[in-house]
Amino acid sequence: MRQRLNMILLGVADVRRTVAFYEDLGWKRAAAGSDEFALFDLGGVAVAFQSRAAFAADARLVDHGAGGFAGFALAYVARSAEDVYTVMARAEELGATVTRPAGPNPWGHSGYFTDLDGHLFEVLYEDGWIFDAHDNLVL
Repeated sequence: MRQRLNMILLGVADVRRTVAFYEDLGWKRAAAGSDEFALFDLGGVAVAFQSRAAFAADARLVDHGAGGFAGFALAYVARSAEDVYTVMARAEELGATVTRPAGPNPWGHSGYFTDLDGHLFEVLYEDGWIFDAHDNLVL
C-alpha cells in the first residue's frame, strides 16, 4: 500500500445539516456524491459525510453513538494566528461546541471544537508551516 490517504469518511446524523455547516464555514462541496454521501475535495484528499447508520452497517459494526474522546481529530493549519480566532468564532456561531477556546500555546495558537456530530476539529497556527502554490501543506 502506498503512503497516501485518499478519503476521510465521517458518519453523521443528518448529511444535509452537516453539508450546510461546512459550506457555511467556507468549504466547497464537490459535484460528485449524492444527498446520502456528500463529498468535499480538499486538494487531493476528500472528506465524505454519510449517515452514521449506513456507515456502521457497511462496516458491520454497532453504532454506539457520538460523544467522548475518540483519539482522532481533523486539523486545520491556519495561515495566521488571527485566522485561528476567526475560524473558531465562526464554527461556534454555526453551532459547533468549543471544547478548548482559541488561545496562545508554547508553539503558536490553537483551539478545538466539535462539529454538529461530535467530530473533533483542531484549528492551529504555528510559525514554520509552509504551503505550496495550491495551498497544500508542505512537510
